[in-house]
Amino acid sequence: MPLGPIRKKIDTIDAELIRLLNERADHVHEVGVIKKRDGLQIYAPDREQKLLNALTEKNQAYGGRLPDEAVHAIYREIMSAALALEEDLQIAYLGPEGTWTHQAAITKFGHSVKYTAQPNFEAVFDQVARRKANYGVVPIENSTEGAVNHTLDLFAESPLKICAQILLRIENALMSKEKIEDIDVIYSHPQVFGQCRKWLHEHFPKADLVEVSSTGKAAEIAARTPRSAAMGGALSGEINGLTVLENSVQDSATNTTRFLVLSEETCPPTGDDRTSLMFSVRNQPGSLIAALSPFSDFALNMSKIESRPSKQRDWEYFFFVDVIGHCEDDMVLATLKELDSHCSFVKILGSYPNTGA
Repeated sequence: MPLGPIRKKIDTIDAELIRLLNERADHVHEVGVIKKRDGLQIYAPDREQKLLNALTEKNQAYGGRLPDEAVHAIYREIMSAALALEEDLQIAYLGPEGTWTHQAAITKFGHSVKYTAQPNFEAVFDQVARRKANYGVVPIENSTEGAVNHTLDLFAESPLKICAQILLRIENALMSKEKIEDIDVIYSHPQVFGQCRKWLHEHFPKADLVEVSSTGKAAEIAARTPRSAAMGGALSGEINGLTVLENSVQDSATNTTRFLVLSEETCPPTGDDRTSLMFSVRNQPGSLIAALSPFSDFALNMSKIESRPSKQRDWEYFFFVDVIGHCEDDMVLATLKELDSHCSFVKILGSYPNTGA
């Protein structure tokens, strides 16, 4: 078929897509009116996950010329535009612009909602708790460097819940306004230095590695400091006018960071969920073993455990645990009831879909 008729068919399809997108937006608006009337959350992670799962099945049924990831990315922006229609949705994240947390937030919520960069973890929690932001995004762990302890510590006092998680593939870049041979100082977040330890030792054994609060801050400093560079996401370099000198310099090819979405409410069951909780055991022999026994007794899959000082009494610890299942599931409820009998403190941090963005 000649090029002209093919393009005409594409134009016809595009016109129909626009009509259908506007029809979809009208229905979304009706849903938003009902949610506001009934005091329900505008963003529904459970509904979002079910929609993405259904789209994957339909895409494969149609032959899947578009990869599933492309279909999800397209619908991410469609859903983002719908969220922006219903409410002036504000997402707080650990800033400044261009950090990996910023990119994780965009991966989850798309480009149509509003983002507010916060100077530290406490500010992200505070913005959501004071309802100045609808949701917050914070890192919780990296596949090579482990837990982000500051995030764990803040959950002890916060009333906020986890409603979703984001799994983001991390590819760190070396960025600068200088030539690579002229770099004496490199700025980045300590987690990034940890993720790129071998590469740095091989390529910059004599450079000064200066830790800063975020990769975005590193890019800001490198942009105004002679003979320096920053390490982090390419977006932070682009925002600050830096050139990528080396890409994908992390030691692990599968380097991934998990982020959490903070909300006032947790997520309803989806059928494939994860629950995060924290507890503290009594200061007596065998207390930790007794506290962990219910997870085994009820055959509950514990996928993560971390300990942190409670900061209330010397040598007292909080334990953070992730289990597979929802806090409303019978097996999880039975485990939590038994756990409570062995602990001085138990807190459910939230249940959410056991998938990435």
